[in-house]
Amino acid sequence: MTEPNLGLYFLSELVGTAMLLLLGCGVVANVALAKNKGNGGGFLMVNWGWGLAVFAGVLVSACSGAILNPAVGIGLLVAGKITFTMFLVATGAELLGAIIGAVLCWLAYKQHFDEEPDPANKLGVFSTGPAIRSYGWNLVTEIIGTFVLVFVIFAFADYGDVKVGTPGGLGPLTALPVALLVVAIGASLGGPTGYAINPARDLGPRIAHAILPIKGKGSSDWAYSWVPVVGPLIGGVLAALLAPVLLHLVK
Repeated sequence: MTEPNLGLYFLSELVGTAMLLLLGCGVVANVALAKNKGNGGGFLMVNWGWGLAVFAGVLVSACSGAILNPAVGIGLLVAGKITFTMFLVATGAELLGAIIGAVLCWLAYKQHFDEEPDPANKLGVFSTGPAIRSYGWNLVTEIIGTFVLVFVIFAFADYGDVKVGTPGGLGPLTALPVALLVVAIGASLGGPTGYAINPARDLGPRIAHAILPIKGKGSSDWAYSWVPVVGPLIGGVLAALLAPVLLHLVK
């Protein structure tokens, strides 16, 4: 396997993940923080916001194939579609991009962070947290949600016009099925944990929350932070191992 220009590969993943987190954290901030025009918009608004954030992130990171998620990356690695070096470069870029996107979101909503009295709402903009804290079951939820994400992404690769390399020859709209998949996962499986389904998406902004001078921010909840990292990685590996077998059976 020939490795791409790793500098461009890194930059592509960084820009794409920063865009993903700026818009994804942004929709949560709009819904959760005080005095916003979108305050109280509800969980479905958050689902759609994250889905469209994925759409935008994928479009601006085409150079690297728009991985944007270490769980997807480890699935591609296990499947032999990227090298270990590419996985490491992409993961580093995704973590840094996630931090940058979260910082930009904080800057956009600075006054509303200052006005929000609840530290939990502030942390919720940056990272996920369980509705019912039970680390084992929270881990199971994240594994299942990420399995669905990576498994269906693998299914996309076998669908449509493979000669042009996109599902059904959709061109730039190739990002749309993944965006809709993220909406579906959020609406169907996101309630218990807030559906991180992406280690960089959760860990990067959590680091940003810890280091930013956010007024009255409270704890970054590091006790829970391993769940949205380990769960998605396990889900990504399982999807990569099972997808070739299961997708072959249903063809």
